[in-house]
Amino acid sequence: LTPVFLPIVEQTAISPIHFGVVMIVTLMIGLLTPPFGVILFVLNAVTGVSLERITRHMVPFYLPLLFTLLLIIVFPELVLWLPRAMGLA
Repeated sequence: LTPVFLPIVEQTAISPIHFGVVMIVTLMIGLLTPPFGVILFVLNAVTGVSLERITRHMVPFYLPLLFTLLLIIVFPELVLWLPRAMGLA
């Protein structure tokens, strides 16, 4: 979806670096969230533990992940300070 959204991002005041980080974190959360969480199926195949048990043990991790996503969306400086310090953004 990056090629679809990048022209829109470039026309707005959103930094492409910030957009990339937000997109990666969002996709990571999607890979961990049922019913399409591919990582859950990999964990099931590797460990032999049921999907229900894996999902039940993943629930405490969703809140910090969503909180982190909210922080980097609301405060883009958390993401952009290092690229700006290096002269990249």
